[in-house]
Amino acid sequence: MIIVTGGAGFIGSNIVHRLNALGRDDIIVVDDLTNGRQFVNIATAKIADYYDKEAFLKKILAGEKFAEKIEVIFHEGACSATTEWNGKYIMENNFTYSKQLLHYAQQYKIQFIYASSAAVYGGEERFVESDTMQKPLNVYGYSKWLFDQYVLKMLPDAKSQVVGLRYFNVFGPRENHKGNMASVAYHFTNQLYHADCVRLFEGWDGYANGEQKRDFVYVEDCVSVNLWMYEHPSVSGIYNCGTGLARSFNDVAKALLSFHGRGEIEYIPFPEQLKGAYQSFTEANTCKLIEAGYEQPFHSLEAGLEKYFQWLSQCKEPNSSTL
Repeated sequence: MIIVTGGAGFIGSNIVHRLNALGRDDIIVVDDLTNGRQFVNIATAKIADYYDKEAFLKKILAGEKFAEKIEVIFHEGACSATTEWNGKYIMENNFTYSKQLLHYAQQYKIQFIYASSAAVYGGEERFVESDTMQKPLNVYGYSKWLFDQYVLKMLPDAKSQVVGLRYFNVFGPRENHKGNMASVAYHFTNQLYHADCVRLFEGWDGYANGEQKRDFVYVEDCVSVNLWMYEHPSVSGIYNCGTGLARSFNDVAKALLSFHGRGEIEYIPFPEQLKGAYQSFTEANTCKLIEAGYEQPFHSLEAGLEKYFQWLSQCKEPNSSTL
């Protein structure tokens, strides 16, 4: 059996669908469907069981075994809102919960592959998986960094595989439920549909209008890295998950306008509340991932966006509940 926490969420649901495509349906999905609209992400997926997060946690804390042997836990469940400043809530969901699940995985020698984040780097300009290169700008990034530190301390004595993947700016299908935390590709598409223009931030922090740069990575590639790690249980550690090439927000907007053959770009003032808490540049150093043996190529920004825009165009509108 395979467990996917956050299995009705963005990356989690894409992992579930890829596993289905590989012939696996012995999957336990764990999530919190308080936002019932998320069900659409797994409506067509084949799974063996579903657990509400609280019921699942109760079972984990009691140390109970599942009816079938659990091979791997893909831990994608978390509060991913970088704008959430309720530290107690963030730490309970992203740090304490992750520790509890990690201990359970170690107790039963289960492979544990979890979602970290490039948010741990914060204001750093180097993006290397080193314990001296992290300066998170928000409590979300801090919660992920704190758990990474916890993992690094226990790795030498780990009884089974433990892998943390620091996702950079992921975009692709099944992210509409994320609201403000959805990718710029998703938000730009919504803006184009409703106003025939896309809105980018004006220059700030030394960057020209719309020239802030991120490492945009297509969700299919993140899934591929997760499954490669699962297939290589001898590999443990924390790895960047990105293309290794930063691209501008202007590049994303121009690709969208080109795809639809219409629209304009509008630049809006940089929000005051984001100044000092915003990453203007991210670019994954992928050397460690490659050294571990991962050889699959990542989609280029244009190739990933082409696939995603095709997927979005099949819906009535990007923010439709049919996404």
